[in-house]
Amino acid sequence: MISDIGDMRFVRRLAPSLAALLLATACQPVASAGKASASPTPSPAGPPKHVFVIVLENTPYRLALRQPYIAGLANQYAVATNYSEISNPSLPNYLAMTSGSTWGIADDLYHQLPAAGLGDQLSAAGISWKAYMEGFTGDCFSSPYPYALKHNPFAYYGGVCPPNVVPMTDLTTDLNGDTPLLSWITPGMCNDGHDCGVASADRWLSQTVPQITSSTAWKQGGVLFITWDESGAGDGRVALLVVAPGLQGQLTMPLDHYSLLATIADRLRVPRLGLAKQATSLRPQLEAAAAKNPKSG
Repeated sequence: MISDIGDMRFVRRLAPSLAALLLATACQPVASAGKASASPTPSPAGPPKHVFVIVLENTPYRLALRQPYIAGLANQYAVATNYSEISNPSLPNYLAMTSGSTWGIADDLYHQLPAAGLGDQLSAAGISWKAYMEGFTGDCFSSPYPYALKHNPFAYYGGVCPPNVVPMTDLTTDLNGDTPLLSWITPGMCNDGHDCGVASADRWLSQTVPQITSSTAWKQGGVLFITWDESGAGDGRVALLVVAPGLQGQLTMPLDHYSLLATIADRLRVPRLGLAKQATSLRPQLEAAAAKNPKSG
């Protein structure tokens, strides 16, 4: 147990990966540990619903909403106007979205963490999932640009490359066939806006989102979340687009990446992880929209 400031300084002088693991282990008893635990609200009834997640890079809220395709999605569906990043740089935010904890990490280096992430949880529950990564060539740890390990959180939990991580090119086939219940979609370092700017991300979305929204999985009660890892502008505010049949308008309540994880867990009917247990979920809004749109369910 890390008991005082002196102990903490000692841990931080260790190798980054070991320090992160010790910090995470020390925090295991509290909500940020990333371990599965029961949701504070009753689990929703009924089967899991398809969830699609697209994570883009380093764009403030207002700049994102100035892009033509992104603005069109916000007008046609729903946008969270008070949504926040968790940390800086990229990696802690990806970990927050997939385990409910940053594990004390404040860099983009590789850290082997316990097998306590969303992918591990879904696999144990028998729930299908895939992470579609642009540039992925079969190895989480050595695939070439435009793939980036720091944008693939699933490789950090347990220190292995899950078989569920697949090339982006598999997405079209799966959308037309056996679509997993969770489709996590990570563009490469240009199309996510990191290296080539948000206009490139906007163009990529204009080609990818229609494939998702024309799929049977999305039409039958599915939801697509599009967000950004961090603002890059110092204000911490990023956009979250919620693309679901029947849901439209502004979502003004305070939300963050833990809220996204809470909503994913509620949709897939699994317990919330870490700090997602206390986060605000969009489950009520999505269920209300589905009730108004019986054909989508």
